[in-house]
Amino acid sequence: MLILAETLRYLRAQKALSQQQVADDLMITRGRYAKYEDEASQPPLEILLKISRYYHVSTDLMLTVQLNKYPLNQILQLADNRILLPIIVDSTGENKIEIIPYKASMGYVNGHADPEYIESLQYMSLPFLRNGKYRAFPAEGDSMPPFKDGTYIIGDYVEGIREIKAGITYLMVLQSGFVYKFVDKINKTSITVRSKNSFYEAYEIQFHEILEVWRFVKAITEEHELIDLTDNVVKEMFLSLKEDMKKMQKQLKIHNNQT
Repeated sequence: MLILAETLRYLRAQKALSQQQVADDLMITRGRYAKYEDEASQPPLEILLKISRYYHVSTDLMLTVQLNKYPLNQILQLADNRILLPIIVDSTGENKIEIIPYKASMGYVNGHADPEYIESLQYMSLPFLRNGKYRAFPAEGDSMPPFKDGTYIIGDYVEGIREIKAGITYLMVLQSGFVYKFVDKINKTSITVRSKNSFYEAYEIQFHEILEVWRFVKAITEEHELIDLTDNVVKEMFLSLKEDMKKMQKQLKIHNNQT
C-alpha cells in the first residue's frame, strides 16, 4: 500500500489541505486518517471510495500509479478505470520493447507503475511490432511450455480486464509474480486459466490479484530465434507431449514387470 500512502500525501498537498481538514470532510478522526498516509493501516473499502470521490481520482489510479510522477491534470482526463502505463519512446516517438530481466519479477511487480524503474530497463525494437505497446518478460520454470529458461515472452498490452478473451494465451503480472497461462473461462470476479503443461491443473485467478495483462504475440530464444505459436504449433506440441507420456508409461510398465 506504499503507492496509496504516497498518493494520499500528494493529493492533499496539491489542495493545500491539512490532515485535520481532510479527516473532517471524510467524517473520521485525524489520527485514523494519518495512519493511512503513514502506511500504518489500510483504509477499508468504504473509506477508500470516499477518498476517491473526494479527490475525483479513480481507486485504480490511487492504488497502482505514483501520481506525483505524472502531470495530475492529464491523469484526471483519463477515462474511468483506465490504467496509466509508463513506456519508453525513442526520438521519433516510437515505443520501445522494454525487457524485464531474469530473477527480477518482484522488482517489476513493485516498480511496474514507476516511470523511473521502466526507464532503467534495457529495451529492443522489432520492426514488425509497431501497432500496440509491447514488453518482453522472462520465461522461468516448467509451467511455461514450450518456452524454456532463457526465452523471453513478448506481450501486447491489454488495457482492461474486460478485454481478456477466453481461448487466448496471456502473460499476467500478479501481486505474486508472472504467470503465462491459457484462459479457459471468464467468470464474474475471476478468470479460469490453465498451463500448457498438462501436469498442472486449471485454477482461478481473482481480478483483484491482476496488476497487468499482456496478450502473447511472440517469443524470442537465447539464440535470437522467434517463436510464433500458431494453432498448428500448439497442436503439435500437445501431440508430442502425449507421445512422451505414452512412452514414459510404457517404460514404467516394463520396469514394473521386470521387478
